[in-house]
Amino acid sequence: MIQTNDTNFLKKKLSESTMRQEILEALPLNLREIIMNIPIILAADVEEIRLRINRPLMIYANNEDIHLDLKGEIVKDKNKSYMVTATDISKAFQLITDYSIYALEEELRNGFVTIKGGHRVGISGRVVLNGNKIKTIKDISGLNIRISKQKLGISDELMHFILTSTKNFMSTLIISPPQSGKTTLLRDIIRNLSNGMKNPYFNGFKVSVVDERSEIAGCFQGVPQNDIGYRTDVLDACPKAEGIMMLIRSMSPQIIGTDEIGKKEDMEAVEEALNAGIKVVTTAHGKDLEEVTRRPTLNQLLKQRIFERIVILTNQPRVGTIHSIIDGSSSNTIYTNVLGRREGIC
Repeated sequence: MIQTNDTNFLKKKLSESTMRQEILEALPLNLREIIMNIPIILAADVEEIRLRINRPLMIYANNEDIHLDLKGEIVKDKNKSYMVTATDISKAFQLITDYSIYALEEELRNGFVTIKGGHRVGISGRVVLNGNKIKTIKDISGLNIRISKQKLGISDELMHFILTSTKNFMSTLIISPPQSGKTTLLRDIIRNLSNGMKNPYFNGFKVSVVDERSEIAGCFQGVPQNDIGYRTDVLDACPKAEGIMMLIRSMSPQIIGTDEIGKKEDMEAVEEALNAGIKVVTTAHGKDLEEVTRRPTLNQLLKQRIFERIVILTNQPRVGTIHSIIDGSSSNTIYTNVLGRREGIC
């Protein structure tokens, strides 16, 4: 389980190498052909496709920006890259919004649109204000297609460390730098908690998710595109603090999951959930526990020992490597760098 050989790793890469159809359908034909020609061994690792007017076409994979030419081949010299045109951006935006911008005005106000498959497209351009509030974004100049990657089973080994001997879930905080796999891991934890498991054996829990940025469930038109378990309810595109309070009152969850807490009101809502006897699984940005404790609001929660387990992720040697697991009640490290498989857990 923990180790893997190069042959199996290569087979896994090749089986995942086909670019998702819903991603290709979000691109105009000329860009679609370029992306389809990405080297097969690299395709499975692509996390982002970046389009910026009059600038090189880029993908982000394996912790680096990669430039592509007209044939989809990797080039070191950015001047040899395919240069994205205003027409490329315009056509891609029309495909992403299904030629119905007004129907997506609420999402545009948040700076992104979720497409079929749960992939999120970040949008940059000229912001139009209505008073002090964002009304919409016009004159689109950049698109960032973030590829949603669900990897079933990546939390299986971790579950042994976040369940008690009586198979009760322990409130868990996942800490990692950006793009280190924390949302992917969180999603799989939620799936396992919802469905239940054979090893470790436990029946599933009622799980509710506040998915403020539509990254956990990846809802498209209200329907989760990712497998988050059959006992899971989702509040999509809902602010965390308000969503947590709504779920406490209406859905009788045993566990609440959410992503990237940080604001004071988030912390207060988490405390309310815990006071109601509800366990919480969530994430926070940070290189390590020390960095997170420098943030006053999070530090207060940690001092109260609200989180019984703290999982630290790193992107070395690969995205999704578990660096350590900490017992939140004693601050003792209970596992170090054992679950980080060679290809990463995420």
